[in-house]
Amino acid sequence: MTSHHPQLVTAKLNQLHPTQITVGKLEVTLKRQQWNAMNRKARAEALDSHWFPAVAGPDGNYFIVDHHHFGLALIEEDVKQVSLMILKDLSWLEHGAFWNAMDHHQWVHPFDGNGVRQKYHAVPEHLTHLQDDPYRSLAGEVRRAGGYAKDATPFSEFLWADFFRPQIARELIEQDFSVALAQAKQLAATPAARYLPGWCGPIAQV
Repeated sequence: MTSHHPQLVTAKLNQLHPTQITVGKLEVTLKRQQWNAMNRKARAEALDSHWFPAVAGPDGNYFIVDHHHFGLALIEEDVKQVSLMILKDLSWLEHGAFWNAMDHHQWVHPFDGNGVRQKYHAVPEHLTHLQDDPYRSLAGEVRRAGGYAKDATPFSEFLWADFFRPQIARELIEQDFSVALAQAKQLAATPAARYLPGWCGPIAQV
């Protein structure tokens, strides 16, 4: 009997494959701080209740399609095993067809730290090889500050990162993050950002 429910499995965290090239390292640091603030019971409950969405791919590998920041934070905190929710089994496909199918489902984001699309082979094979994109960190902080709403659109924070990329200097993000954040929040409220997922509209004038 075929089940229509996602399959739930456990897997070694250090063997999971990412489906993007970059993360915001600031966000990874925040995830680690949140983890360190938990006691042992809270950590166990967090792991029990958190399922990484994943796809079964070629060569017996699992590819996570979300929560890369949390996964990398857990690796850096020496967590060994996590739970996966298998969205689809594409393990029977050869590599080229697999990545095309992943792209079709919007389960891969092969863009580098400059927002430039790369070939699929540029996606690293290990979470610890993910590159830092400061604009992804900025986009995450803008959302947490209420600059836009959380949205189910795949890789929505990367869309916001690309919006900020040509308008805020990378050096400013790296050298004075609070100023960059203030600028980004103002930009997020402008009509120019209205095409982005979670846009909240212009700030009312008082």
